[in-house]
Amino acid sequence: MELTLGFSPCPNDTFIFDALIHHKIDTKGLTFRVEYYDVETLNDKAFNNELDITKLSYHAFAYAVDKYELLDAGSALGFGVGPLLITKGENLATKLKQYPEKDLPAALQDLRVGIPGRYTTANFLLGLAFPTLQSKQELVFSDIEQALLDNEIDLGLIIHENRFTYQDKGLFKVVDLGDFWEKKTQQPIPLGGIVIKRDLPAEIKLLVNQLIRESVEYAFANPKSGLEYIRSHAQEMEETVMYKHIALYVNKYSIHLGKDGRSAVNILFDKALELGLIPKFDTNIFLT
Repeated sequence: MELTLGFSPCPNDTFIFDALIHHKIDTKGLTFRVEYYDVETLNDKAFNNELDITKLSYHAFAYAVDKYELLDAGSALGFGVGPLLITKGENLATKLKQYPEKDLPAALQDLRVGIPGRYTTANFLLGLAFPTLQSKQELVFSDIEQALLDNEIDLGLIIHENRFTYQDKGLFKVVDLGDFWEKKTQQPIPLGGIVIKRDLPAEIKLLVNQLIRESVEYAFANPKSGLEYIRSHAQEMEETVMYKHIALYVNKYSIHLGKDGRSAVNILFDKALELGLIPKFDTNIFLT
C-alpha cells in the first residue's frame, strides 16, 4: 500500500523520516510517496485533505481535526525550541521587550511583521504575546531575515534554523516566544505534529504511528546514517548547524508524546480557544 507523506525539507523532518522512506526499517509492506513543502503549504494541504499523512503546525491542526488524527510519534515539542521575534534595530528591540501581553503604544501598533504563515504555531504565539500587532505579511520562513535587512518589514518571526543565523546578520532578538510560553504555562511548546487521515483503516493508522516511532529511534541510534539525505535538503547549511537544529526539535516527544506532550497540546488549544484564535471543536484529536 502506498501512502502520500508530506513534511518539510528541514533537518529535523528529514532526520525523523530518513529510515522510514529509505526502508532502513521494515515498513511492513507500506511505501511512502514523499512531498516536500514549507510549513504553511503543508498546513494548506491539510485543510484541503490532500495528503494521507502530513506534518503541520499545531495551530493549523485545530482547523483540520475533522479530517486528521494526531499521531503520538514525530512531533516537535520541547523547551527552548520556540520561534523568535527579531528586528533590525537594537533600539526597537529594547523598546518592545517591555510590552509582551500589553497593548502597544499607537506608534508601535502598525509595525510591519513578517510571519511564516497565518496558521503556524509561531503566529499563534505572536498573537498571544503581542495581540495588538496587526500588520502582518506572510513570507516563506527562509526569506524573513532578508526582508528585515531590506527594510521591507520592521519585525520578523523566525523559526527553524534561522534562530542560529540571525545574529550573524546583525539582527536583534525582541523576545523568544517559546520562553514566553514556557514561563506562562510551565509546559513544553507544541510546534508541529504528524497527522493521518481519519478515514484510513485503524490498523494502517496504528502501523504508521509505530513505523514513524521506529524511524525516530533508528535515527537516534544511527545519527549519521541519513547525513547525505539531510544535507541534500538543508539549503547549504553547515553540518554543525544541521545537527544543532535536529537536537533542538527532535527529542523524547518525537518518539512518543506521552502524558506531558498530550497535556501541552491540550493547553495550547485551550489558550487558543480562550483568545478566539481557533474554532471550537469537540472531536478527539489523538489517535485512538
